[in-house]
Amino acid sequence: MSEDAPVVIAGAGPGGLTAAYQLTKRGQHPVVLECDDVVGGISRTVVRDGYRFDLGGHRFFTKVPEVENLWHEILPQDDFLLRPRMSRIFYQGKYYDYPLKAMNALRNLGPWEAILCGFSYVWARIRPPKDESNYENWLVARFGWRLYRALFKTYTEKVWGVEVSDMPADWAAQRVKNLDLRKAVINAIMPKRNQTEITSLIEEFQYPKFGPGMMWEVCAEKVQAAGGTLHMEARLTTIKVAEGRAQSVVYRQDGVDKEVAASHVISTVPMRELVHALTPPPPAEVLAAADGLHYRDYLTVALVVPASRSFPDNWIYIHAPEVEVGRIQNYGSWSPYLVKDGHTCLGLEYFVFEGDAMWETPDDDLIALGTKELSLLGLVEPGDVEAGYVVRVRKAYPYYDFTYKANVDTIRRYLEAEAPNVHPVGRNGMHKYNNQDHSMYTAMLTVENIFGAAHDIWSVNVEEEYHEAGTTGRDAPILPRRPTPTLTNS
Repeated sequence: MSEDAPVVIAGAGPGGLTAAYQLTKRGQHPVVLECDDVVGGISRTVVRDGYRFDLGGHRFFTKVPEVENLWHEILPQDDFLLRPRMSRIFYQGKYYDYPLKAMNALRNLGPWEAILCGFSYVWARIRPPKDESNYENWLVARFGWRLYRALFKTYTEKVWGVEVSDMPADWAAQRVKNLDLRKAVINAIMPKRNQTEITSLIEEFQYPKFGPGMMWEVCAEKVQAAGGTLHMEARLTTIKVAEGRAQSVVYRQDGVDKEVAASHVISTVPMRELVHALTPPPPAEVLAAADGLHYRDYLTVALVVPASRSFPDNWIYIHAPEVEVGRIQNYGSWSPYLVKDGHTCLGLEYFVFEGDAMWETPDDDLIALGTKELSLLGLVEPGDVEAGYVVRVRKAYPYYDFTYKANVDTIRRYLEAEAPNVHPVGRNGMHKYNNQDHSMYTAMLTVENIFGAAHDIWSVNVEEEYHEAGTTGRDAPILPRRPTPTLTNS
């Protein structure tokens, strides 16, 4: 550690602010650069006219005690609500409890379809598809064709924008690995409180009463109170490397380029942008690896409706191909502090690629689309919608194509050799489709490394387990390669 130069942190999301907070506890005064006008990254809470929107939905549940302890160190216990977990699947005009409950599913399917699903499941167990290397056949082998089409196909294709049959089975390790039909039926017959053996069966979770952004707003205040510096609307543009180390960082704020010396750089910015910020530029193969990394983007259409149109779910998975929406959150079910008395707000989530038709659709048209789709689903009447808001999120999900692992390894090896004091952490920093707790944990371990530890943060999460089943973070599906986009400063 240099006494003359601070640790510079790019990004004020969970990873960046966790790192800054941990550094201040060691007497350091980090400099945090955030390109947005609000902290929290994808875990921020957006405020519009007194309504608060959680982007993606953040259940505060982890098997990592260090992360759990840090949550409660940042926020007092009184600021957490203990919320019931409830989600359902919308399919063919009916709502299915999720996780599956035998009687609910039987009632919705009807006796004949239930029998057909049962036979389909038994047949798949007896004669599974010979090639289970693709995600579709992997699922069919464990659920049968009929349940696969009802429970997985449409929603998965909405989220990732490609056919399930085009996805190798690498993603099966995420939520589906421990959720087989036999276990789901057993759980339906003999439920347990706080069931965690199956990934998605947690029944309660903690939640900051004003949304996840509350956590990071308070954390940012604590960092600054302890001597750290937070620059908002400050975009990292350059990391100057010399003599085998990053020496300084240049950022742009209010149209002016500013430079700050750096003893270390902790980066949560997208890995593609990090590589292009390095100067002198890395070799061509490293730049090509960076350009080969891609992302799935996301937008929320939040619609204000009367409280009478509320529902108890945190969110509903929409398996209906006749609408574009993939999932609908009810912000009032996350916390009554997110909405106004007498009203709730429904967040319609659309999974997109930046620049595609949906992304470019004007806000008013998206609000009209959301209103129409809520009506088609029977959740509201068109006249119920009192106001609407649109929030777009760039690079919400790292996109895993067939070359992403090799690209990340190329970049990682270059940084370790040429700039070992540059430390990628978190979701976009490491190009890992992870959860908030993984971003925090990698940041915590990185701070320990700066002070002499030797943690391999890249080994956190490599096990093929979802974080709620014993580790942290998760894998995403391996997807077909996309064309390399023109680099933007977004």
